[in-house]
Amino acid sequence: MNIFSKIFKVSHLSTIRIIVLFYAVAVTFSAGLLSIPFFHNEGVDLSFIDILFTAVSAVSVTGLTVVSTADTFNAAGSIALAFVLQFGGIGIMTLGTFVWILLGKRIGLRGRQLIQIDQNRATLNGVVLLLLKILKIVLLIELVGTIVLSVYFLSYFDTWQEALLQGFFAAISATTNAGFDITGSSLIPFADDYFVQFVNIILLTLGAIGFPVLMELQDFLRGDYNKGNPRHSFSLFTKLTTLTFFALILVGWVLILILEHHAAFFADKTWHERLAYSLFQSATTRNGGLATMDVSEFTTPTLVMMCVLMFIGASPSSVGGGIRTTTFAIMLLAIYNFAKGRTSIKVFGRELEEEDIIRSFIVITTAAMLCVTAIILMAYIEPFPLLQIAFEVSSAFGTTGLSMGITPELSTAGKCIIIFLMFVGRIGIFSFLFLIRGRVTSESYHYPKEKVIIG
Repeated sequence: MNIFSKIFKVSHLSTIRIIVLFYAVAVTFSAGLLSIPFFHNEGVDLSFIDILFTAVSAVSVTGLTVVSTADTFNAAGSIALAFVLQFGGIGIMTLGTFVWILLGKRIGLRGRQLIQIDQNRATLNGVVLLLLKILKIVLLIELVGTIVLSVYFLSYFDTWQEALLQGFFAAISATTNAGFDITGSSLIPFADDYFVQFVNIILLTLGAIGFPVLMELQDFLRGDYNKGNPRHSFSLFTKLTTLTFFALILVGWVLILILEHHAAFFADKTWHERLAYSLFQSATTRNGGLATMDVSEFTTPTLVMMCVLMFIGASPSSVGGGIRTTTFAIMLLAIYNFAKGRTSIKVFGRELEEEDIIRSFIVITTAAMLCVTAIILMAYIEPFPLLQIAFEVSSAFGTTGLSMGITPELSTAGKCIIIFLMFVGRIGIFSFLFLIRGRVTSESYHYPKEKVIIG
């Protein structure tokens, strides 16, 4: 009997609740790790709520911070924090399964069910191999990113050790879309360095676009599709999520350029600086949390648009949060097809399942209710303008990490609300709903159906 089966037998918890329990344990472990004085700079004294906030932000790879990472953690602490980011970004089940396999243990049925739910898979077939492939891909991306950035940072930092630490942490933070930095000011020191920005955009994209997309791309590049299938065809998920992902980046890029065209921040910028600032903020707003400028300098329309992008978030089965790209895409397709008088949604030569359409609207509605409730509560508790609160809430739920600067000033109650949103954003809306729902019972009878007026 393996560890997964033992947990099920003792606790009698559902699969979803076991996964949530694992994330809660990860937060507890991370809080304990990050509270060790050995990892802190001299004179640092963190309160319990600040440690908990940092731990949840790291495990959920959000990046919102109530303390300065650079001023709080020393070199050893930065490495410890990077480990937590890795743990949260790749996923509890991925790393847990890897360790279990290293110990020579077999993953049983219960363990495979946990992996299936954690990775949003439809079947149990090949789930263990799936996690190992995810781990290899992510580690390879981070390794390449570390090498490139570390070598490049030799021109920025005095010693190779500091350049290596900065490159290592930056690569992990970007790939996991964590938004943490040890520069003390995100990527603002590299606001004029397009190479650093380009590398970070690539790492952010690879982390947020979705592991299934990366695996299909890997199979395509390696030519694995030739084995029994001479013509490669990407799945509907890959086509839909990739199109939506890059469309949102493009839309955000163009809107920032338009909305900030006559604004103060862009007033003295050259055309290529405007393009760079707009592109990077659009890419990082989706889930990255890194910034090459103080986002509070943007105008109100741009900040509202960024709230929407953060609410949408990254792709399913990625390092990101939010309602996810496919959910947003299905909602748009459903509205469009309904307006056209169609009773089904057909896209890329496939027809969507009715259950997936219903699930998408459930996710969006639940997420909107959670965020609106959080905004109302924080507007009552905190003294900050509504836009700053809405931005903070959207960033927490989307596990993005961007802030207009109010995070360190939040009250304990406000920090608890943000902690809750970051946690829900990481585990996902459906995991949250399954966590609080009761036992499913079959209907023994039905009443006569009757239509009601809608809209």
